[in-house]
Parts: sequence; structure tokens; C-alpha cells
Amino acid sequence: MTFYVVGNSVSKIFRLIILLTAILSLSACSGFNLFGPPKIKEEVIIPPETLYQSALDDMDRQYYQTALKTLEKLERQHPFSDYSEKSKLMTVYANFRMGKYPEAIMAADRYLALYPSSKEVPYILYLKGTSYYAQIKDITRDQQLSQDAIDTLQLLVNTYPNSKYTDDARESLRTAYDQIAGKEMSVGRYYLGNGQYSAAINRFRTVVQKHQTSTHIEEALFRLVESYLALGLVNEARTSAAVLGHNYASSTWYQSAYSLLQKQGLTPEFVNKDLFESDVNG
Repeated sequence: MTFYVVGNSVSKIFRLIILLTAILSLSACSGFNLFGPPKIKEEVIIPPETLYQSALDDMDRQYYQTALKTLEKLERQHPFSDYSEKSKLMTVYANFRMGKYPEAIMAADRYLALYPSSKEVPYILYLKGTSYYAQIKDITRDQQLSQDAIDTLQLLVNTYPNSKYTDDARESLRTAYDQIAGKEMSVGRYYLGNGQYSAAINRFRTVVQKHQTSTHIEEALFRLVESYLALGLVNEARTSAAVLGHNYASSTWYQSAYSLLQKQGLTPEFVNKDLFESDVNG
């Protein structure tokens, strides 16, 4: 009996030793320290110029997500290096190229806040404004993005008129303004169709006064003729038609306005000269 007990105890001790050995081996392989906190693997510090060039190489291959991770590492490891500003600029560009426009806008704002006098400010404004522009919805949606694009691109045009990005900015501005004008027209037509003529007039006049280069200007003037006649404001209607004829004599909208007035024995005339004094071109 005594031999059995001793043998059993030895067997248990042997199995325990084997178990502990296995646990220690596994902890060594996994990096887990059984008798203390886990060891944290230190990040290898890479020179900033190497990281920056690596990011550029990835961008050339259109690996923008990989490039962003490299740029993040650069800023983390070398926040005060000469490459920090370049890294932030390229972060804006990489997000823009990936179509991550909100992220590009945030990165642009960060860059502008840190480097307001940088020679790259026109480029950053261009990327920011174009990021807003790329998100513009159709005219049935809220046009805040259009307004944001206008504000940013107009700042670029006004502040840096000789920048190589200004011509492209002007083209985008025309479209953005046209988008907002289209929204005003859509709402104005709705009011006009529901007999809310004063509200419609306010919308159409906004297009005439603030969006003279838009593609909606001719229709806006015609709709004003319609709205004013509906309210019995004959002089305003005649003046609106006169403005339309003065600026767009060959327009089909002018022909329609002229016919509308003729049905009531009226003709276009600048009766109320103050009404559109600032809207007449030439």
C-alpha cells in the first residue's frame, strides 16, 4: 500500500512539472510574462526622410491607404521634423484621392491652422474647396455643401488670384453657384404653383440679384413677370420683362414674357427703374 501511494504522488508531481514546462514554453513564444506585466514591443524608429519617401512611392502606386499609415507613423515618430509639414499636406492629398472628402477637409483645416503662411495654402484651399464640391447633391437636397465650396473657392480666388489653381476654382464656382440658383428656382416654382406669389418673387429675385452668371437667370426673370402679373403689379412685371429683353433679347424666355404681357395689352418697359437697377448689364 505504501508503494502505491508514493508511486501515485511521484506520478502527480511529474505531470505537474510537465504542465508548468508547457505553460512557460507557451508564454515565452507568445511574449506573455507569467510573473509580470506583458512585454511591449518597442516600435522601430525609422528616419523621417525614409518614411516620407516610402509614402510617396505608395502614392505613385495608388496605395493611398498604405501611404496614410506611413504618414501617420512619420508624424508620430517625428512630430517636429522638417517632414512634418509635408506629411500633413500629403495627408490632405491622399484622403482627397481616395474620395474620403470629409477626412480631406479636416486634414486641410488642420494644415491651415498650423501653417497659415505656407506657400502651399492655395493648394490646400483648392483641395478643400474641391472636396466640398465633389460632395454636392442635386438641387432637391440641402445646398450647404455648395455654399461651403463657394466660400472656400472664392477665398482662393480672392486671396490668390494668380495661383495656378484659380482657373479651375472659377470653373467649380460657376457650377456651385448654378447649383444654389437651381435650388432657389425649384423652391420658387413650388411657391408659384401654390399661389404663394410673394414668396416665389423673393426666390426668383435672389437668383437675379446674386446669381447673374447662372443658367437660371433667364427663367428667373420670366417667372418674375408671371408672379408680378398674378399679384397685379403691372409696372414690376413690365420692368422684369424689359430687363430680360435688354440682356437676353433672343431668349425664348423673353419671347414668352413678351407674349404674356401682350395678352394683357402691355409691353416690356423700364417703368420701375429702381427695381432692377443693379441687375441690368451694360
